[in-house]
Amino acid sequence: MGEAPTEDRGRQRPYLIGLTGNIATGKSTVARMLAEQGATVIDADRLAHRAMRRGTPVYRRIVETFGEEILASDGEVDRAKLGRIVFADPEALRRLEAIVHPAVIAEVARRIAQADGAIVVVEAIKLIEAGMHRDLDALWVTTCPREEQIRRLMVERGMSRAEAERRVDAQPPQEEKVALADRVIDTSGSLEETRRQVLEALYALPSGG
Repeated sequence: MGEAPTEDRGRQRPYLIGLTGNIATGKSTVARMLAEQGATVIDADRLAHRAMRRGTPVYRRIVETFGEEILASDGEVDRAKLGRIVFADPEALRRLEAIVHPAVIAEVARRIAQADGAIVVVEAIKLIEAGMHRDLDALWVTTCPREEQIRRLMVERGMSRAEAERRVDAQPPQEEKVALADRVIDTSGSLEETRRQVLEALYALPSGG
């Protein structure tokens, strides 16, 4: 990859990094480290949650597809209830992604167009599955052993081991993402070891990025 191309109006566009990885592999940790170094981080997963808020077109389609039983008492989508459905049924997950992904992709594109920093990071667990990685300059993938993913889900999110295993196993093998990566960040070690990898990757970016 070379330098990021310039836009027609003469302003050089940011260098675009896609940051992805399976659940509990340290994406958010790496994103925070990149933000500390001045990168603009677009959290696509947070945008997906926002797109699902009550009253939005995405919300209405989700309720039409999965029924009102996935709603919380306040009328918002209960993501835990919805998660139990889609992570146990690949076809249900596909239907949910077909509803949510287009809205998220459009919002990510809008935010990239508005960004004025030198580096923009798009963080998303489904970055590759949604096809967003094709329009970016580099793909970074976080990884760690399966048992560490399960441990993090149990400790940090309070899941049972069975639920953690279901979440991990509902996703494609990490190797599929790693095979497409320009940079792999192994988060199984200490935070300092992860930060060292992040800084090395940043320093290795093209000088125009």
